Amino acid sequence: MGENDNGQRAFASFRVLTTDSDTSERTMLFRNMAQLFSFVSDRCDDDQVNQYDEALCRLAEYVEIEARAHVAKILAPLERAPGTVVLRLANDAIEVAHPLLEFSTVLSDDDLIDIIANQSEEHRIAIASRNGVNERVGEAIVEHGDGASVVRLVQNPKAEFARETLAKLIKRAQQDAALADDLRGRNDIDWSSVRNEIDEASEKVLQAIPQANVALDPVTASKINAVVYNRLRARAGFNAQEWKVAYNQVKGLADRRQLDDRALARFARFGYGHHSAAGIAVMLKVGPEIVVRWLASQDYAALTVALKALGLNADLYEAIVATLPWRDLPSEEEKRMVLSRFKALELEDAREIFALWRAHSFRKKGPSLERYSA
Repeated sequence: MGENDNGQRAFASFRVLTTDSDTSERTMLFRNMAQLFSFVSDRCDDDQVNQYDEALCRLAEYVEIEARAHVAKILAPLERAPGTVVLRLANDAIEVAHPLLEFSTVLSDDDLIDIIANQSEEHRIAIASRNGVNERVGEAIVEHGDGASVVRLVQNPKAEFARETLAKLIKRAQQDAALADDLRGRNDIDWSSVRNEIDEASEKVLQAIPQANVALDPVTASKINAVVYNRLRARAGFNAQEWKVAYNQVKGLADRRQLDDRALARFARFGYGHHSAAGIAVMLKVGPEIVVRWLASQDYAALTVALKALGLNADLYEAIVATLPWRDLPSEEEKRMVLSRFKALELEDAREIFALWRAHSFRKKGPSLERYSA
């Protein structure tokens, strides 16, 4: 029997067991369905993922914590996992949530920040241990966390800190010797530049941290300069790994029916260019390679037609264009030009052009929208 037949049988069993089954039957189905999904996740379309998502969410209501913890471990390493059940289990007891909080790439920064604000210190420690904690998530941990999660964050070499967050950490270090030691151990912080942006109270604390005044050696300085350059450069240029993470997080957001104009505005506001691009692909219902091709070829015409067809307003369009990971950063003149073209294009015209392009794309792979919008 093939995988699809197994999946159909599993869903048929689910419909039977939701009515008058006992806990052991539900537990077995919950575990087996999660295991089956892990085998076929890379081949499931959106409708199939939604079926698994709904079924797993329903079953999660009826099973004990051990079963939920087992399923969380199965889902945690998957690049594509049902977004609703992942978020639900990530907000569960720490025994359930831990593997998802530390390892799942399906959870977005907004998901993590909400969990940091509303769940336990143990949840925050798990998030602080992730292989990559960006500035917004780190800021939330420092804002809401106790000593253990903050120390774990500072110890994480893959954690990033905004200047405001560093200032808060410096103040906390005055009363926390372990935190001060860990701050001293980070060689990716340019303490001389930090001094220029912190207040007088923080400066007094900074002076009390030994080695913070030590001049950086050339190798460390070079690493810091590379970090600064890469952060600036990240505004332009496509990164395959970042795209993969962003696309799967956006798909998880779509699973929860939360991918809309507000989500795009949030991506643009925080400079999440790959997420903006992934959101466009999912909302347009086009293959991700299409949007990647537009970015690589600086195809402003295609993006203009596509985003107009989505019904975005001019302000959001302008913010997205400035955020996307283009091959090269658009010049100010190019930004003005594409915004002018976007405003001049009528919504119905854009939708007709996009529909025409979509119809032709089924017969001829990957034609540019330029030919239809010229």
